[in-house]
Amino acid sequence: MVDSHIRSFRLALCAASAFGALTLAQAAIAQDSAAQPAPQPVAQQDEAADIVVTGIRGSLQSATNAKKNAVAFGDSIFAEDIGKLPATNLAETLNRMPGVRLTRDISGEGTQVAIRGLGASFTRVLLNGSQLQVASDGGTNGGSANREVDLDFFPSELFTRLDLAKTPSPSTLEGGIAGTVNLRNARPFDKPGTHVTVVAQGQYTDSNEKLSPRGAIVASHTTDSFGILVGVAGVKTKTRVDGFDTVGWTDGNLGMVNGVADPGGNNFFWASTVPANAGHGLIPGQPVDVVATSGLTRSQLSTALLPRLGRNTLTDGDRSRISALASLEWRPSDTLHFALDGIWAKSKRDYSRINMNWQVRNSGPGTGAQATGGMIPIDLTVDDNGVVTSGTFANSSFFLEASQFKQTTKFWNINPSLSWQPTETLKVDLSANYSKSRFFREQPTFAFQTPPNSGVDVYYDNSNGYYPSITTNIDLNDPNLGWQWYRQNVALVRRKTETKGAHLDVTLGDAMFNVKVGAAYDRATRSIRAYDNSQAYQLSVCGTGCTGATGSIPTGAIPQYLMPMTVSNFGHLAGRNIGYNAFIMPDFGAIKDATDYYSYRDSAPETRGAVTGGATGDMDEKVWGAYFELNGVTTIADRDLHINAGMRYAATNQLVVGPSQVGAAIVDITSRSKYDNFLPSINLTYDIADNVKLRASASRTMTRPDASQILPGVTFTDPTALVANAGNPDLKPYTSDNYDMGGEFYTGGIGYVGLSLFMKNVQGFTVIDPRDVTFASLNIPYDSLLATQQQALTNRAASTGVPINDLTVSVDRPINLSDLKIKGIEATWVQPLDSLVKGLGFSANGTYLKQSSKLMPGQATKLVATGVSKWSYNLQGFYENNGLSISLNYVWNDKSIAVNAPQNGITGAALRNDARGQLDLSAGYQLPFLNKAMRLTLDVLNITNEPIRTTFEYDNAPYSIYYPGRTILAGIRANF
Repeated sequence: MVDSHIRSFRLALCAASAFGALTLAQAAIAQDSAAQPAPQPVAQQDEAADIVVTGIRGSLQSATNAKKNAVAFGDSIFAEDIGKLPATNLAETLNRMPGVRLTRDISGEGTQVAIRGLGASFTRVLLNGSQLQVASDGGTNGGSANREVDLDFFPSELFTRLDLAKTPSPSTLEGGIAGTVNLRNARPFDKPGTHVTVVAQGQYTDSNEKLSPRGAIVASHTTDSFGILVGVAGVKTKTRVDGFDTVGWTDGNLGMVNGVADPGGNNFFWASTVPANAGHGLIPGQPVDVVATSGLTRSQLSTALLPRLGRNTLTDGDRSRISALASLEWRPSDTLHFALDGIWAKSKRDYSRINMNWQVRNSGPGTGAQATGGMIPIDLTVDDNGVVTSGTFANSSFFLEASQFKQTTKFWNINPSLSWQPTETLKVDLSANYSKSRFFREQPTFAFQTPPNSGVDVYYDNSNGYYPSITTNIDLNDPNLGWQWYRQNVALVRRKTETKGAHLDVTLGDAMFNVKVGAAYDRATRSIRAYDNSQAYQLSVCGTGCTGATGSIPTGAIPQYLMPMTVSNFGHLAGRNIGYNAFIMPDFGAIKDATDYYSYRDSAPETRGAVTGGATGDMDEKVWGAYFELNGVTTIADRDLHINAGMRYAATNQLVVGPSQVGAAIVDITSRSKYDNFLPSINLTYDIADNVKLRASASRTMTRPDASQILPGVTFTDPTALVANAGNPDLKPYTSDNYDMGGEFYTGGIGYVGLSLFMKNVQGFTVIDPRDVTFASLNIPYDSLLATQQQALTNRAASTGVPINDLTVSVDRPINLSDLKIKGIEATWVQPLDSLVKGLGFSANGTYLKQSSKLMPGQATKLVATGVSKWSYNLQGFYENNGLSISLNYVWNDKSIAVNAPQNGITGAALRNDARGQLDLSAGYQLPFLNKAMRLTLDVLNITNEPIRTTFEYDNAPYSIYYPGRTILAGIRANF
């Protein structure tokens, strides 16, 4: 049925393309024989007339002209001037377009863009029309291993134009079902003559109340035929983010009843006998009925949801980024144009992350030094969803988890291009690209635990439903509390990407009718490899079983390596009760020096999974592409109909290599696959009137499968040792049949009102196929596991009586199974208000999305595209006159699903993003002296101090809450 639908759609598109060709050919013949003057040609989007832009209004005028002259659906943003795109990075700039949603780092900075209801991996990002990959991994927490591009890596000061194509043209590189973003760096002939632009700003963030530098310099010079532009932009940000996270929610295991297993996630075990020092009138060593002490029924307690690791978290450190651009243009004649663009960038993050964990996950009776004995729940209350709203937990345990994130990303790209038009009807464009990117992350972790069975109580209050308050009867900020070792980790990740490609485009004809054909070759390689020396290092630091009886830092010496928290106002932006607000911190340098850390780091062997999560391995992807495209104008009822139609063909060869455990050794498994795609498209624009355009489009697009899911082998990094992940090299690409309809009414100048309706039928969406297997069948030696996994398996075996090798592990494997339909409406209104106040105006856009899918066999819930906000809008008000410019911008996104269900073994539980709006201000004043070359600037980001919050299925079960705070940038911008 689906195959028949696909064939019908292809035939229809091919027929439409052929009809478009015949119509254009007929129009061309008629044009040659007609006596009357020909209609004025309308340029394609990439041929839009150059406009000298000055200020906000000039930027909006350029965007309006580009949209009006385009045949396909899309949007553009132009710099107000060289070095002045309207945001701090390219992701934030794109967020002002309709249908665009940002993925934000915990610092609040936008990193990746998602378009029209599909995730960032469905957006194809190009640099000057060529493929783009960066080896970075998604921000502070890391873990991004798909085809996303971290756009916070690129400073807005070095770019002059961003184009978003929402419907494809055959000449555009394939790969983006959601859309294609093209980043266009500054070039010397963007502004002929000799110019120097200097930007210097100070950046203040109220989360840490510190000042950071930010700046850029761009210089260009042109003669009649030659131009050169060089630019450098840099920033060093002092970052602090206070927050709360949980790594999920779970329930406790009460054991089997009448042969029936306890339902739910079962990530921990309650106490079966009263531990020592439990208090509350309980007698140590006696059996304990936790159902009775909890005050709940057995069915309520068995599914009572608690944070797996309820923890306040402090992320603190520096981030620096420096980028350089060089662009050369040579125009020896009006018909010949050479360009050479080169970009180099380097980013460093040096953060520490300190988590004080209330240990729920993996807690319970056991024999290891870290076994807690299990909690005893007292006087719990739960809501209708089973979320615990209050209670006391005797015999609790805390552990400090202190990590350092030291990571470096490097990137460089070179992009030569040639444009030659030997005759008025023949144009040849040739371009090439080559890029390399390297990423390295070092993440040591040191964890310290409160002494087991030491009488620790937790008083839990989640009655406010937003931020649980966790308090205790001990001082978590006391280095002399009796802390003992919990674990240590020595973990490294290396990532490499390399791209190379060449594109040839030949256009025959003029603006009234032309045929465009082309060929492309693109190759992209990517490698993610992880290294871990935790076992050997832990043995040397705290001895066998990490008891602390032996080792370079025995238990008695631990207090000298700990200190009270150096932050005095943790949680000050939350504005509510956050529970404990001070906890110990380690002396990282002293611990490393005392434990010979660096030798263990440098000798770390390869492992199967990265510390940031996800699969490791290599991918080599070669793509050969070709296309034909017809462009032209014909008349219907004395009005112009603009047509863009054709077909793109892409043949993909993939080689993937994944490390897999075979006995005690790690062996690379190799897999190859081939597939090809025919991608027809047609775009139509009809000029109903001089200022009214109607548009329609139909197309087929594709996105290659998730790069992290096609790696062969099994990854087993779950700390609870309950879930493993297997790759599937046989995954097929996603394909989508797309339909768009809409139009604009242009009111004059920058003003227009636009409306677009669209639908995407996406086939081949992957779903997770879980299979229960025994631990032994994974063929992974117990001794090779992380200490936390070993402890989890040992405790589970002791509590259930099942041997470790026979314990059940769920292996999640992705398969192409489901289809998804997304329907949406986009509305845009740009309007000057000079009739009210000269220089006043606004820009507004909004998007509505609706998605639907069928419930597939074996799935408890329907497939949902993640990151899809049902409603989103962007409002901008601006004033620009007499040297003063003010722009106030508000972006709001409705709630959305962040990760599909199930999570942590809870059926139907998904991770959900809260709705969030962010208000930003940008202002400038042109000083009236020095030939008006100096401009004072002020930017205030996140004025209302909005947090970033994700929940675990229910509104009162926060998965994470981060408070990035407000950022104020003040400085000066000079043009010479």
